[in-house]
Amino acid sequence: MSVEQKVLEAMKKAGKPLKTGEIAELTGLDKKEVEKAIKKLKKEGKIESPKRCYYSPAG
Repeated sequence: MSVEQKVLEAMKKAGKPLKTGEIAELTGLDKKEVEKAIKKLKKEGKIESPKRCYYSPAG
């Protein structure tokens, strides 16, 4: 499973918008890795940011 998939899964399981740090805790990944994955997922349109510094799956 890629870092992006892990990040997306954590967001789906949480069922609420999460901060980067919370995603890092849930996945056990480094915060920097999570930030990179978020950037990529956002570019691909797979996640959205309902409010500043919070992220959730798109649609």
